[in-house]
Amino acid sequence: MSKDRVNIIEYTIALINEFAKKFGLSEAEAFGYIDRCNGMKLIEECYDIMHTLSFADGVAGMASYCRRHGGTL
Repeated sequence: MSKDRVNIIEYTIALINEFAKKFGLSEAEAFGYIDRCNGMKLIEECYDIMHTLSFADGVAGMASYCRRHGGTL
């Protein structure tokens, strides 16, 4: 696996963990919510920008994106 792919995976795991903490969810619940709202696609397409933000900003951006795609958190 390439170093770039490993970085994306590690970032995704960390962002999901921070999202879970922010909204009082388990990591599995947070992943399910983000995945249902197409958030995984957002990470894949915007990783180059997202990983330069703080996790607080990344979580806020993900929450906003998910709300625009049917999420309720």
